[in-house]
Amino acid sequence: MGTALLALGLLLVAEGLLWALAPRLVEELLAALRALDLPARRLAGLAALAVGAALCWAGLALGALTPS
Repeated sequence: MGTALLALGLLLVAEGLLWALAPRLVEELLAALRALDLPARRLAGLAALAVGAALCWAGLALGALTPS
């Protein structure tokens, strides 16, 4: 449970930084996403999911979350 809270907290920190530092860029990215059709958005979501899962797996393989 602690790991899930840590992951959620890090996600919110990253999202908050993005919105605080570059709100106009976020709006432009959202507009670009709206211009894509549904299958392209779904493929982009699946690609982000795969990259995120690979990064999590790599972090765990490199010893993240193990006691030192």
